[in-house]
Amino acid sequence: MNKAIALISGGLDSLLAAKLVQDQGIEVIGVVFVMPFASRDIGKYKKDVQTAADDANIPIKFVDISEEFLKIVKGPKYGYGANINPCIDCKILMLRTAKKIMEKENAKFIVTGEVLGERPMSQNKKSLLKIKKESGLEECLLRPLSAKLLEETAPEKEGIVDREKLKDIEGRSRSRQFELAQKYGITKYFSPAGGCLLTDGIFTKKLKDLIATNGLKFDNIDLLKYGRHFRLDAETKAVIGRNESENNYLKELKKPDDLLLRLKGKAGPYGLMRGAASGGNIAKAAALVLSHSKFKHEKEGTVEFWQAGHEKKTVTVSPLRKDEINSLRIY
Repeated sequence: MNKAIALISGGLDSLLAAKLVQDQGIEVIGVVFVMPFASRDIGKYKKDVQTAADDANIPIKFVDISEEFLKIVKGPKYGYGANINPCIDCKILMLRTAKKIMEKENAKFIVTGEVLGERPMSQNKKSLLKIKKESGLEECLLRPLSAKLLEETAPEKEGIVDREKLKDIEGRSRSRQFELAQKYGITKYFSPAGGCLLTDGIFTKKLKDLIATNGLKFDNIDLLKYGRHFRLDAETKAVIGRNESENNYLKELKKPDDLLLRLKGKAGPYGLMRGAASGGNIAKAAALVLSHSKFKHEKEGTVEFWQAGHEKKTVTVSPLRKDEINSLRIY
């Protein structure tokens, strides 16, 4: 039996592309690429993709490309999208990695769910051709949903895939995909908006701050996913939890040299300070904790702070004015 490697994201397009090939009697192995920007909760993301793939009866394997992708985020060859999403470079990286898997699995070609004209940056005809060339796949890259609008590929020429059974979907309308989903009985998939954090304007502003301060590391990226972020100085930031769940995440993400802060003897947000633990920075972080609590209108409050393995200390601070908070906030 002929074999193909399909890139699976959990979105409807990738699932349908795999089904169109699988429906022709070809064995399909789904590959899900994992990186820190795929979702706020990578564990949940993987679980949800697995559920979607199981629903579509597509076997999948997870492949982590975090290290390689981080290098791309710092300086993509083909630039960013609307925010800081290097979509073209990202797809090229995925396909180059998928090519290695294809060769190892002795598969004939690679399948993606790209639709001509669906996304302005990465799915126009020029970009699709560029991605195909840069990935080194040439005629081994099949895009079943728009195949009839694109050049014939090797599996079609060789009769492995029947081109007549592929589609000519174009543009941003989803009606034909929904019809196909009904045909295949696919009901579990991600929304078209996707979960990539690099398309989130607020998240990417915090990410740009990390890049500008040379802090682009995995543990710092995880911290970006939670809380309100404030820049105290060039090497120091404070993060304030917005609810109990985020307070718990801050405690989990705390590194040995980080400071945790909270109101003494009162309910309220946790703060995490990462960087230079100077008196001035501690006072500013403590004031931010007080300023985001229900006690922000009081004249002053006592905040306790501590590092792992050290005794708790306290500092008494006054709440910050709104303009002071905004001057520190990373937008």
